[in-house]
Amino acid sequence: MEEFLYIGRVANTHGVQGMIKVVPTTDDPKRFELLENIYIEDLKGKTTVYTIKTVKYINKFVILDLKEITDMNAAILLKQGIIKIPREEALPLEQGEYYISDLIGLDVYDDKGTRIGPLKDIIFTGSNEVYVVDNGTRDGLLLPAIKQCIQSIDLKNKKIIVTILEGLMS
Repeated sequence: MEEFLYIGRVANTHGVQGMIKVVPTTDDPKRFELLENIYIEDLKGKTTVYTIKTVKYINKFVILDLKEITDMNAAILLKQGIIKIPREEALPLEQGEYYISDLIGLDVYDDKGTRIGPLKDIIFTGSNEVYVVDNGTRDGLLLPAIKQCIQSIDLKNKKIIVTILEGLMS
């Protein structure tokens, strides 16, 4: 299992003093208030630790003021960066909930046993997540993460079983 968990992505800068606007990928965006530090992996794959000074909320975004980032030029370098925390700082999960980093890479099979491909991304739409499966097409297969579609998730065997709803395969 991953040592770090993905809890957000830097969408943009916010203001001229170096704050960042974050799209949270956690069920509880208020969880940022419980953190002292976050790790941001930039587009080059370099991970750096940052200290959180303040947390604010605007619409669906979390606004973070980081001690080490003091102007917009420094903040813009973090754009599209992945925000991570150590697994031991994660909030506990309820039954049937999973950490995103544990799902990415699992093999997806249809309910007839045919392998479709690995889960490569999860899109957060507001109403439900959408699983993006690398089925060899340009955009991948998009599956709504609803009980009618996702039959089972088996972390031990690295497998997701799905029912392909009518109209999802072209």
